[in-house]
Amino acid sequence: MPFMTIRGIRTYYETHGEGESLVLLHNGFSCAMMWEEIFPILTAEGYRVILYDRRGYGRSEEGPDFEGYYTGPRFREESVAAMEELLDILGIGDFHIVGQCEGGVVGVDFTLAHPHRVRTLTMASTLCFSKTSMEIFNREKFPDSFRGLTSEIQRKYVRWHGPERAEAFFNLCSRYGGAYGRGVFDLRPLLGEISCPVLVMYPDRGYFFEVEQGLALYRHLPAGELAVFPKCGHNIHEHYPRQYAEQVLNFLERWAKTQTAAVHAGQGSS
Repeated sequence: MPFMTIRGIRTYYETHGEGESLVLLHNGFSCAMMWEEIFPILTAEGYRVILYDRRGYGRSEEGPDFEGYYTGPRFREESVAAMEELLDILGIGDFHIVGQCEGGVVGVDFTLAHPHRVRTLTMASTLCFSKTSMEIFNREKFPDSFRGLTSEIQRKYVRWHGPERAEAFFNLCSRYGGAYGRGVFDLRPLLGEISCPVLVMYPDRGYFFEVEQGLALYRHLPAGELAVFPKCGHNIHEHYPRQYAEQVLNFLERWAKTQTAAVHAGQGSS
């Protein structure tokens, strides 16, 4: 399995296919395995797909004081720095981003930090803002411990993070932390600064975030699009994997046509 050392952390990554680069950012509870049904559809349409496990997720190392890192204020900044280093090592200049839930927040942060590198951004099931602190939110949404999960979800955690880490990881990330932090969370002040095209994909009946959160994301983006999936829960990629990938592909095709038209218009006026 491919690993590289990123900021002192042994980091798992994969690359698939050839063509324009498309970086997939997993959500806050799983790892790159979540993309197993998605990336083959993208590579079949001529994209080079990069996916990896962020620090402490899946097959990547936790490193020293992972709990302090995960629940502290530097998570988002260091996630961007790690992503930048990984892509630099792979020799990838500009690219498209698809982020699921927490991965969407990492995508927003990277786009703002390096706008010249991000062609488009897709966010799926990403929280726009919270009405309470994330500590209170998580307490309302998650069971008290790993043992309170259904057996199916327990098995997923073991597969994603390994039998020796699954329970401890859930018990940590179900309290607070990661990209959503521990206080009141709000992306709205940042979204107006994103100049690239952004696709927001949202479920109409997600357990964690109501569909109005997707509308709020869309309303605050200068160049946003919104796609709502009917009769769909939080994990759109599990409910409708092909439609998920096709929405992304259709979005990228529209972006490419716009770019081509802009080039022709520029040539015509020269």
